[in-house]
Amino acid sequence: MLLGADGALKPTIFAEMSALATSTGAINLGQGFPDEDGPAEVLEAARQAISDGWNQYPPGLGYPVLREAISAHQHRFYGLSVDPDREVIVTAGATEALAASILALVEPGDEVVTFEPFYDSYAAMIALSGAVHRTVPLRAPHFQPDHDDLRRAVTDRTRIILINNPHNPTGAMMDRPTLELVVELANRHDALIVTDEVYEHLTFGQTHMPIASLPGARDRTLTISSAGKTFSTTGWKVGWMTGPHDLLQAVLAVKQFLTYVNAAPFQPAIAVGLGLPDEFFRGVASVLQRKRDLLSAGLARAGFSVSESQGSYFVVADAAPLGFTDADDLCRSLPALAGVVAVPISAFVTDEHKSDYASLVRFAFCKKVDVLERASAQLAQLSR
Repeated sequence: MLLGADGALKPTIFAEMSALATSTGAINLGQGFPDEDGPAEVLEAARQAISDGWNQYPPGLGYPVLREAISAHQHRFYGLSVDPDREVIVTAGATEALAASILALVEPGDEVVTFEPFYDSYAAMIALSGAVHRTVPLRAPHFQPDHDDLRRAVTDRTRIILINNPHNPTGAMMDRPTLELVVELANRHDALIVTDEVYEHLTFGQTHMPIASLPGARDRTLTISSAGKTFSTTGWKVGWMTGPHDLLQAVLAVKQFLTYVNAAPFQPAIAVGLGLPDEFFRGVASVLQRKRDLLSAGLARAGFSVSESQGSYFVVADAAPLGFTDADDLCRSLPALAGVVAVPISAFVTDEHKSDYASLVRFAFCKKVDVLERASAQLAQLSR
């Protein structure tokens, strides 16, 4: 639920659209969860962990086997040396890591800078912390920030610059000059950097670059990721954060009063997943890229103007060429029009900027091929 300006509670757009899909029988391309299971080795490791008794509270930091696997993963893929005993915390998904970080590290009146559109939990947690939310717009079709906008947004009042890369909902990836500018501004204004990198392995044609790997970033950066997207285990809620020990200690002080700990038998299973060979990680990205291409082509045939997704589960399509200028209304009508559910990008922006994104729709392509083929065929009805 979200608290509206009038004080009334209302469902999130994801809850609303998923309920609409259920009630109408429409294909749900709104919420970003896969409809296929993850690797057999990871699933079997979870079953074995349950049988072996990994069913009680894990340590507050997470089981050592997973923290060591996270440390090894950061070094293997990015050359980052992370102490598994001092610089890693296991969390209840990236959502808890983000919540605990914001609540721990900002005071009322501090400013948090995000890129807009932004994942909805960012605004909710910033509001809950009492901080001021500043945004930098990402504009279609490429969704890259203007560097002058970024320079204006980050000031001495900025406590956190919150980066989501690869980006949800747009599927964009920030280039190195933008990441370097973030680091430069964080150092100039003594701000912290918090990064949400849950789609780090789901990129198309380019390699993910953690901002913590850039010069001047490591000592002020908390890197957050999770297993759900890479291993198709979104319901397990196993996430983690890495970063400087003193920052993690502050976050842990808040985290212990959120979930405390979580997902005991799933933690050793995800450790197995993080140790899978390179072929696995290349394979999941390759399969997802083909699904991106399939749905993107279907949207184009239906008459949408489609932005190229560089990573994540999502592609953004502009409905204006079809004559739909209000994506919010379109998404509520889409089950009747085409038997498909999607999410308006306006759900991810501040009220003052909704008009800038009014005709844009987010579609999820993390579904079975036959589902995407059926959705594409049904969406083609819009152009008739």
